[in-house]
Amino acid sequence: MAGAGDTQGGTKVNRRTFVKGSAAAALTAASWSRVYGANERIGVGMIGVGLIGRIHLRNFLKLPDADIVAVSEAYEPRMEAAAKLIGKPITRYPDFRKLLESKDIDAVVVGTQDHWHGLMTMMACAAGKDVYVEKPMTLFVREGRWMTEVAKRHGRVVQVGTQQRSGLNYQNARQLIQEGYLGDIIAVQVSYFRNTMPGWGSPPDQDPPPGLDWEMMLGPAPEHRYNPLRGIYHFRWFWDYSGGQMTNLGQHSLDIVHWIMGVDGPTAVSSTGGRFSLKDICDVPDTQDVLLEYPGFVVNVQYREATSMPSGSGMGGLVFQGTKGSMVLGRAGYEVFPSPKRNPTNIVAAIIGGHPVGGPQPVDEPEGQTWTDPATMAGDWQEQYVMHEQNFLDCIKSRKTPIAPVESGHQVVTACHLSNISLRLNRKITWDAEKEEIVGDAEASKMLARPYRSPWDKELASLKVT
Repeated sequence: MAGAGDTQGGTKVNRRTFVKGSAAAALTAASWSRVYGANERIGVGMIGVGLIGRIHLRNFLKLPDADIVAVSEAYEPRMEAAAKLIGKPITRYPDFRKLLESKDIDAVVVGTQDHWHGLMTMMACAAGKDVYVEKPMTLFVREGRWMTEVAKRHGRVVQVGTQQRSGLNYQNARQLIQEGYLGDIIAVQVSYFRNTMPGWGSPPDQDPPPGLDWEMMLGPAPEHRYNPLRGIYHFRWFWDYSGGQMTNLGQHSLDIVHWIMGVDGPTAVSSTGGRFSLKDICDVPDTQDVLLEYPGFVVNVQYREATSMPSGSGMGGLVFQGTKGSMVLGRAGYEVFPSPKRNPTNIVAAIIGGHPVGGPQPVDEPEGQTWTDPATMAGDWQEQYVMHEQNFLDCIKSRKTPIAPVESGHQVVTACHLSNISLRLNRKITWDAEKEEIVGDAEASKMLARPYRSPWDKELASLKVT
């Protein structure tokens, strides 16, 4: 059993010391990466400065090797607010295509509605820009393969906004699990519960508010008259623009699963649920359960929008369940809960007061043994954002692969999309991760791609994706 008796260089090291030492090493590595090219400032253009885009804007303003030179937004008041936050003259582009033409911009941050992420990333790569793209990376499966193809063809750095990978607590948790500290991982539990009853309401379709270019915000999505719930923020509760919590939070959680477990994709996915309790015009589920099958382990996902319960892992949190213990892992940190080390006979011998003659009987064994040791480490969600953004800037200079590359982002969000395909068709989906094909289900296979609305279909065609 790995634990307090381990030695490194002849000195005893317990798990708490190991965690602190690893964190210091990671910080040192991050500091050294910033020394190279510290005086080279990267011109950054922000596309979308809403809830998450504003976080990125604030952070990039603090990073010494980034220079925010332009913003683009479909909603003019947000562009004005961003300009005030930047505090210097910048160029504002109502049409992001003009921003991509600017020679002052080396990289862009795509923080728009989900349905824009794929096409904007590809167009930015084709324009010679490196890209930080928010999650969920895509709206449908094939879009992710197109993005990887375009990024590779143009030699661009693409960082996916799954910033948890840059958290020191996540990096140390990964090392512990991969070293076998929890034993064999047999399952991972993903859950998020909140109560938004009675729902978001049913406002009528109407004219957009002043300053909002609804046609630009709608972009490649199906044509629909403006509705307050289809616009700013609430767009994520419609299939036209997003995939509910399965893509909103699912890419964060499953990203950590794929990253730690070293997998490319599930072999099969089953999902059930629906919009059972929230009364509004939204159409993604308020209740969803998913079972993802991977080689040697399973992932159970539960999302609830109409009920709440205590949770120790927080938003995007997970529980890794191993043969030696379990780890609750979230943005605030992790904690390992060791499993008691007991003779299996004694476990069953004590059931309901013990067995009669002929059944399993207790045997002597030492008390208080566990398969592994407790371990904890705190995390900082704000630091995770900053380190992820810094990693992006470092990779722009070095041309190295970022910590959350487009290929892995595609594989992770594919699992989320397959979950929603299973939900909508009410049947199990079998997936060939190597061929990126659904096995034996022609109807489901048609859902791997969706058309872009004109004129954005022509922009896609110009990228020459296959």
